[in-house]
Amino acid sequence: MSSRFQSAVFGSSIVYPNAVVWSEENLVAVACGNTVSILNPGSPGVRGVITIPSSKPFPLGVIDGRGVDLINGCLLPCHLSQDNRPCARSISWSPAGLANNAGCLLAVCTTGGRVKLYRFPFCEFSVEWIEVSDISELLFNYYKSTGFGDCQIVSSESLDVIPGRDNADHECADEPLVSSLRKNRKRRRQNAAIVAEKDSDDSRQKNTWQIVPASFYKRKLQEKATEDRNLSLITMQQYASRNAMLMSLTIAWSPILGTSGNGVAIPHNSSSCCSILAIGGKCGRISFWRVHASECYSIDKPRYSSKVSLVGLLKAHDTWVTSINWALYGPNASKPQFLLATGSSDGRVKIWRANGEELMKSSEVIHDSFSLLKEVMTVDSATISVLSLIVPSRSQWKLLLAIGKGSGSFEVWTIDMPTSKFEKVGCYNAHDRIVTGLAWAFDGRCLYSCSQDNSMKSWILVEDSLCEVPIPSNSPGLKASSDVPYVFDSCFGLAVSPGNLSIAVARGFDVGLLNPMYQGRTHRAAVEFLWIGGQQLDLSSTTCEVIYNETFPGITEKELIWWETNILWSLNQYENLSRLLNIWDIVAALLAFKQSAPEYVERILLKWLTSYLRSQFGISVTVLPEVFKFLPKLSSRQLHLINIINRRVVLKECKQDNMSNKQKDLEGLGVIKDEHVNTWMELLLSSESELLERLVGFCFSAILNLLSNSSIEYFKVGCWSPDGLPQMEQWVSQNGKNVKDRTKFLAAEVGKVDKRRLLDIFGYEMDERCNFCSAVVSFESTENAICSGVNYDNGVSQRHKLERCAITLRILPTKPSWYCMCCHRRAIKLAPSILFTMLGYPSDFESFVESSAYKNSSTPCCPFCGILLQRSQPEYSLSPSPV
Repeated sequence: MSSRFQSAVFGSSIVYPNAVVWSEENLVAVACGNTVSILNPGSPGVRGVITIPSSKPFPLGVIDGRGVDLINGCLLPCHLSQDNRPCARSISWSPAGLANNAGCLLAVCTTGGRVKLYRFPFCEFSVEWIEVSDISELLFNYYKSTGFGDCQIVSSESLDVIPGRDNADHECADEPLVSSLRKNRKRRRQNAAIVAEKDSDDSRQKNTWQIVPASFYKRKLQEKATEDRNLSLITMQQYASRNAMLMSLTIAWSPILGTSGNGVAIPHNSSSCCSILAIGGKCGRISFWRVHASECYSIDKPRYSSKVSLVGLLKAHDTWVTSINWALYGPNASKPQFLLATGSSDGRVKIWRANGEELMKSSEVIHDSFSLLKEVMTVDSATISVLSLIVPSRSQWKLLLAIGKGSGSFEVWTIDMPTSKFEKVGCYNAHDRIVTGLAWAFDGRCLYSCSQDNSMKSWILVEDSLCEVPIPSNSPGLKASSDVPYVFDSCFGLAVSPGNLSIAVARGFDVGLLNPMYQGRTHRAAVEFLWIGGQQLDLSSTTCEVIYNETFPGITEKELIWWETNILWSLNQYENLSRLLNIWDIVAALLAFKQSAPEYVERILLKWLTSYLRSQFGISVTVLPEVFKFLPKLSSRQLHLINIINRRVVLKECKQDNMSNKQKDLEGLGVIKDEHVNTWMELLLSSESELLERLVGFCFSAILNLLSNSSIEYFKVGCWSPDGLPQMEQWVSQNGKNVKDRTKFLAAEVGKVDKRRLLDIFGYEMDERCNFCSAVVSFESTENAICSGVNYDNGVSQRHKLERCAITLRILPTKPSWYCMCCHRRAIKLAPSILFTMLGYPSDFESFVESSAYKNSSTPCCPFCGILLQRSQPEYSLSPSPV
């Protein structure tokens, strides 16, 4: 058995492939029947849910059924697919930054062919996720405005049921409206005194029966007949064609578009940032929807303000589009280049080159943004069930494509973009039933596959061949979950964590092997979380002598080496600013190892820091204290990683209040020696001080730049603007010994400016007042403050402890504020985006401000940890946790 460390059980069965997806903000979604469950892998018991609703049929037209058999021919699939309870067929997470709170949107495609977008209920504090857009409704309106296109007839193959498929669609985009049905209504009894009508009020969530007069029922029939008369009369072929055009089958989000020239993809409030949602349908067409990021992120405005627009249509296949996957390639991020892989029910796979700039800027629906690069002919004509496309960072122009099929086999291809050369690595008969999941890991060096036959396998790419290797089965210090029985009979998808150290697998239970009185009533499916950090990535391990480590019984020295290698690789991947910080799996693995061997963890962390300094600056460091003097040279991203590892791993046992003080309680830790804890604590304080100084210096420079240019561009709605000037000046004054000369110079220049002018332009107030008693609040700390208090007549004095904003250093108001899950700081304003892209302490802030592409934008990330900020949620509610 693989190293399962966490699991969650569901009461609904999983039916379709790719049933589990992992988001950038560390949420896992699982498609289970007529619901989608969303959970945090660190706490899977707390969940959100999307209940798939029944949808009203689209009014496609009225069929003249005189002399025609309406249950045969092209209408047969429509009759077979009708069901009042549609299920989730395909789910996909958007990149971070598209939701109002800067989080991810979840796109859900149902068996009824409907596609909708949902967001996290950050304001509602509810279990049910919030619908923000009905894509299918927008698609119907577009087709209606264009008369459903010039060609109403599609190939007969696209209208037939795919042979060998176990489950037909559960809902059709529309029900046939035929004139013969109206004739049948006339033959119904007109003299009925009463009829029983079912009340389907969703708010009541139960079935009741009402007694209504026959006249009411008759009036409803008349209204329906009037509605039918307003629809155009169409043929059966036209109806089947329109139905296929609106029947969506699979969905996939593109990587984020609209980043700056330096390739930074962290969320920032810019209307130019967007992602393309591709939706494949029965008719072989793919529609492309551009979803923009919000111009102003908020945690107290639930209304979805982003723009969703149709930007492209592509006739990709002659049969059903069954799988879609995107990839961003090339080193030039200012001109995004995308590849789109599409698979169909006839076994064909096509690779398309996309014009990312055109998709990003187009104001109308275009049909030529994609050019066919290659059509891949697979060995057999089995349905394409899953596609996985990756661009390894070690080679930005060479792509890897894995193709899973309904026959149980999969193929791997390599694509050389400069020469457009496609080479087949091989075809592998790995499974007995349909391949339900394929996922690349470790930068394309490893591929995971799973099937409906309940098998899951791992493969490594060695030169030009794929070799099967064992999935890691031992994880030292990581206890497996024992409350879920291991009696599965199928596997319906897998998803790799952002750090590539764990994997989520969706499985179905063999109900016949469960206790019929207990688990048999509630267990239908489950998602397992497995550790893959010990995955071997070469073939040398198979011939090495097995040497067991005394610290971890049953674990070989080779496995520990692979754990160390893969953790270091994962940490190094986050030096790339195009990756959002989400190191939950890294932190969890290090904490588990720390319980048994803290020296092992410390060795990994020291090796990580020293290798970074050596690779970036050619500096050789052997002990941790030597790192301190190089902090100004480190990038903001590297400082963020140091702070997260410090707080969540090394200093996990320290109280949060002690993190910010020099007086730290080092007794009772018993895990790492006190001198080492003290050194890491000093490193944390120095690193956070370095980041704060960069923020303060940038604010000072921005103020001076504004005053000299008399510019007002910083004050556009949604743009970042400097704030907290008096508090920042006091911080520089109090920390003069530790502040750099350049920061002191900028503070002195700002101090020369007339305070009345600053008050007129920026609205600064020199004195702060308590939110509760209006008493004066002095500046003593960057995190907390205590007001001077109120003296009552009875001699009692009351003073209030207040929190300060992590960005402006001002007193937080009483309204909701942004919250960091790592350092637990709060903020009322967002930090400038440029803070997160600094490669070191700038030697010239002025030119830095002028040349910055991000000088006007803000980013909803913690300035000290770099992770996404969010609205604080109750303990019993679902909440993303990237650490």
